[in-house]
Amino acid sequence: MRSQKKHSEKILVTDSVHSLLLEGLKEKGYTCDYRPAVRLPEVQAIIKDYVGLVVNSKIRVDKEFLDSAEQLKFIARLGSGMEIIDLDEAENRGVKVFRSPEGNCNAVAEHAVGMLLALANNLTKGDREVREKTWKREDNRGFEIMGKTLAVIGYGHTGSAFVQKMTSFGVRILVYDKYKTGFANPAKGIEETDMQTIFDEADILSLHIPYNEETHGLVEGEYIAKFRKPFVLINTSRGAIVNTQDMISALLLGNISGACLDVFENEKPNSFTEDEAAMYWQLYEMDKTVLSPHVAGWTHESKRKMAEFLLKKILTNFCPAVKSLS
Repeated sequence: MRSQKKHSEKILVTDSVHSLLLEGLKEKGYTCDYRPAVRLPEVQAIIKDYVGLVVNSKIRVDKEFLDSAEQLKFIARLGSGMEIIDLDEAENRGVKVFRSPEGNCNAVAEHAVGMLLALANNLTKGDREVREKTWKREDNRGFEIMGKTLAVIGYGHTGSAFVQKMTSFGVRILVYDKYKTGFANPAKGIEETDMQTIFDEADILSLHIPYNEETHGLVEGEYIAKFRKPFVLINTSRGAIVNTQDMISALLLGNISGACLDVFENEKPNSFTEDEAAMYWQLYEMDKTVLSPHVAGWTHESKRKMAEFLLKKILTNFCPAVKSLS
């Protein structure tokens, strides 16, 4: 039986993770401190003892945090969003940063397709009415996706996974990625395009971009006004990419014909200000919306896959003999 080298290096896991990540790290001799309920102040007080940190979204790794992380060699992000980590500061300190968009991109793509189908066919409204013994067939007449023009902004792991699924719906697919080119596939109806073409021709707009200074509040009043016709908005990226009040105004005016939202500017209802409460209540009352609580990438399968990808990346970088996982 092959023995594993034992050492005292410790890894702090601050959120729920599939057990295979913990087991894989322990097998290589790491000590894993699994504390999914831990809060930021406590993490900052103890991080000096750890070489590795596994986070999801509640732990913000900024310069002040890194000042306390004397031994830190890597940060592993469950998921894809990197806005919680100061990447420049981590790089300056030689701290490697890993993420796992490969693990949940399919889940997000499936969720986006499901939300679009639910909106197009009034499924949430119809379901609610049937349960209340209300039978309104004409009021719930939907629209077909076939023949529409779908615009996708962002062609990374999630955007490309969503596009791949939508190629079977008989739609024209326009894709814009500011930092990527050469991905057009005419045989599948995938066109590489510019934003003006999207403004002119889109019936459906799906966002698959990271949240940062460049994308903060991207979809706001002036942006929405550039669209030549009403469009369905799908956002499974980050809530703060969309100005909520401007989106609501556009929904009321008919400039946005429907919205599928898995993410929101404020995802903590208990913290709503009076104005936010009124704004979100207005959104919640709209039948032209399908809403979910930031769960698009949160499937049983994605939990395992994110752990698998992170484990491989950590071990490949810090245990060079590891090339793949069985």
